[in-house]
This record gives sequence, structure tokens and C-alpha cells, in this order.
Amino acid sequence: MKKSTTIQCIGFIMDGNRRWAKAQGLPTLLGHKRGGEVFMKTLEWVHEAGIPHAVYYAFSTENWNRSEEEVSYLMDQFRELLSNLRKKLTRESASFVVRVIGRREDFPFDVQAQMTEIEKVENTSMKSVVTVWIALSYGGRAEIVSAVNQAILQGNSVTETTFEQLLWTAKLPDPDLIVRTGGEERLSNFLTWRSVYSELLFLDTYWPALTKDDFIGILKEYESRERRKGI
Repeated sequence: MKKSTTIQCIGFIMDGNRRWAKAQGLPTLLGHKRGGEVFMKTLEWVHEAGIPHAVYYAFSTENWNRSEEEVSYLMDQFRELLSNLRKKLTRESASFVVRVIGRREDFPFDVQAQMTEIEKVENTSMKSVVTVWIALSYGGRAEIVSAVNQAILQGNSVTETTFEQLLWTAKLPDPDLIVRTGGEERLSNFLTWRSVYSELLFLDTYWPALTKDDFIGILKEYESRERRKGI
């Protein structure tokens, strides 16, 4: 894949894991496992396309309301995913670094420790690097409320610029494009502050069924659009 896109930051709402599994006649929880495998594939696609930042909506603040069985399964999946990312990062050829955004204090201590350790690993090669942002126990409203409370404690008035520095996503660029798989057409509390001028693309394809051809199509769709940003 040639590095031909102008996208600097792309966001993914990875929806449809359970529905994909159901359509395949599989236990619904296995959809999450397949979704994790597709996530790993997209890291390579994003790097090949030359996109510096990619942000993934992996687990929302509302997802804690799912069944105890599903939440427990997802915690194990996150443990495995973070472990696999850690192994991949320690290889000399690793093409990305990882940042976690959200209320990490909501997670078991061992998962919090994995998050901290994975963020310490830096790429030391001269090759281009993708910053992979993983939104875990994340909600756009919760992020804004947290920033407001920090501003109140500091006792200072804020501007849009200074307020952004209080967000969990302080160092994340505003996404040029946010892609949601699974057929739903809403952002579901994802990047409420940073998505105001993002292009949106909704795909019927379930996340576990996403292919490289789909990804190439996403890039082509973005490049065909004219972004005015209110001008």
C-alpha cells in the first residue's frame, strides 16, 4: 500500500463483534477475540498508509454495564491484547507506540500495570512510527467532566486551548476521519470534544470482517471528500 493518504489521525469505533459471531453461528464472546485479531492487522495497514495517529474505541464507560460474564471475558482479552502488544513493541521492527486514554483506575490492578508498562516502551528505530491510542473505559462526556473538575480545582478560567490540555486526549490530534463499523450511525460518546470537524464514515461491515481492501476503500473515500471546517 502506497503512503498516499493525507490523513494524520484516524479513529475507529470497532462495532459488531457480537453480531459477527452470531452471524457465523459462534458463541458471541468469540466475536471479541476475532475483533482483537483484526485490531492487530489494522496496525500494519495504518503504518503502511503513513498515518501518524490511530485511535481505537475499545471499551466505553457504558460497557461496564454488560453482563458479568462478558466483562470478565473482555478483561482477559485486554490482558492478552496488551501482552501481545508489549511483545510486538519490544521487537526492533516495531512500528508503533501505545497510549491509553480513559479511566484506567476502573480496571483491575494488573491490567492498570500492563497499561503503564506498555506506555513506557518507546520506538528507538529511525523508521516512521504510529502512535496507537486505545480508549479503555472511555467516554467523551466523562472526559469533559474530568477536565472541568480539574479547571475548577486550579481556579483558573480557561480557553479552548488551555482546556484541551486538561483532557485525557490532550496530546491526541483531532481525528481527520472517524470510521464506525457494524451499521450503526452514531458516535456513541466517542471523542466528544475532538470530533467536531472529523469526517464520519459508517460501514455496514462488522469489525471482525474488516479487510485490507475495506481499509483501502476507507482511505479513498476520505480523499474524495472536501473538508471545509466551517469555511
